[in-house]
Amino acid sequence: MARISVGKTVEDLGGYLREQRRQAQLSLRQLADLTGVSNPYLSQIERGLRRPSAEVLQQIAKALRISAESVYVQAGLLDPDDSVSGGGVEAAIAADPRLEEPQRRALLEIYRSFVGEASKASTAPADRTDRPENQETPS
Repeated sequence: MARISVGKTVEDLGGYLREQRRQAQLSLRQLADLTGVSNPYLSQIERGLRRPSAEVLQQIAKALRISAESVYVQAGLLDPDDSVSGGGVEAAIAADPRLEEPQRRALLEIYRSFVGEASKASTAPADRTDRPENQETPS
């Protein structure tokens, strides 16, 4: 079984998109016309045979009138705990059509490491040398 990320499979994403398309009362052909993505490729996505790019996911989300962020979460491109209504850094990285998938993964990994380091630094005890009483005064 193809893995997108922990707990997310291509089949899960396909089923989610199929359900959203059905709720929107669209045929695959209609969705293909709205997205500019071929009917056979959309069918393969829904059946869990293909892993679409973030750009294709964004086109599908727009055509289905659902948030791209929710689709990215389903695809495992965005952590639901890190997502912020309206986007955020991770959503922007996931949505940028200029990035290839390996670049996207690398940027997300770097960003998450910085965010993790920043949260560690904010919870660490303050260095005593930055307090006024511990600084040298000029003579």
